[in-house]
Amino acid sequence: MSRAAAVLLCAGGSTRMGFDKLLTPIAGKTAIERSLDALVLGGAEEIVFAVSPATRAFVEALACPVPRQIVEGGETRAQSVRNALNVLSNADIVAIHDAARCMVSPETVKESIESAEQFGSGVVAGRVTDTIMRLEGGDVIPLDRSKLIRMQTPQTFRFDRIRQAYDKGDLGAVTDDCALYIAAGYEPRFVYTEGEAANQKLTTGADWQLALASYARFGTGYDTHRLVEGRKLILGGVELPFEKGLLGHSDADVLTHAIMDALLGAAGLGDIGRLFPDTDVAYRDADSVSLLREVVRQIEQTGLRVGHVDATVIAERPKIKPHADAMRARLSEAMHVFPESVSIKATTTEGMNDEGKGLCISASAVVSLV
Repeated sequence: MSRAAAVLLCAGGSTRMGFDKLLTPIAGKTAIERSLDALVLGGAEEIVFAVSPATRAFVEALACPVPRQIVEGGETRAQSVRNALNVLSNADIVAIHDAARCMVSPETVKESIESAEQFGSGVVAGRVTDTIMRLEGGDVIPLDRSKLIRMQTPQTFRFDRIRQAYDKGDLGAVTDDCALYIAAGYEPRFVYTEGEAANQKLTTGADWQLALASYARFGTGYDTHRLVEGRKLILGGVELPFEKGLLGHSDADVLTHAIMDALLGAAGLGDIGRLFPDTDVAYRDADSVSLLREVVRQIEQTGLRVGHVDATVIAERPKIKPHADAMRARLSEAMHVFPESVSIKATTTEGMNDEGKGLCISASAVVSLV
């Protein structure tokens, strides 16, 4: 097997985005981290990071599962690549990747490396599906899209070939590695991605929104509590007039509990029993919406935020619909979203099961984090 290394370009200025697209988390991970994951899972055994003054400290503190080196980026992309290639010595294959293309899959990286092993290069590209016109003065000339491709990364090559291309090529005349490879006399081999969005570069605000949607995380939650006399009935942070309430260590708000468990599950942070154990007197009769605020605080610290909540209350009585808007308002405020992002439904069990017999109330929830 050939030894594959990767150059990860993290020296861009994010001038068109308006904020640092490489260091701002996307669903909990930055573009640099997501690109690193794809390269390592795709087969890169060493990483050379080309950094800017803005990204150096982050990259230096980053946990990297394979050996790594860090070099200063140049004034141009080509200069950054050359700086990175200069510190590589024992790689057979090198995959050159823009960190801003953080939606690339490990499978695409792997296919690119395998193509370079077999054919000398594996340049990732997307097929053009739109109709393309060329404007020349007042003329509009349609182009044959079957002969057009969109260049992407990683662009992977036999190390000796791409090093030669960078040593002898005009770095100021090209915008990607493949152009230098062609100028050096080599014929590139392309690896095609399925669909334009599969490997989109973060350039505009629309690209950023696409990335957020692509990396949404989902979680489910469920809770049930017994109905007893002598307790207030609290659901979704709202007190409902009813002759019984839910029994529990806290206020036993099953709806809020189900949502909290779903949020924690989506974020990979455990469950409410771990965060707020019923053996801790500090949580006796606790307001569950206050606990929800703490859950959201911890989630937001990871770079995630609540996207949408869809919850269902399972109860024969009382009727939930008259109170649903008040619940949505209370819960949405605690989760830092608009009420329209919180859906609360209710159902009965037609007299069946413990809910139908009035012995308990249950709730389930599905949430997304972005």
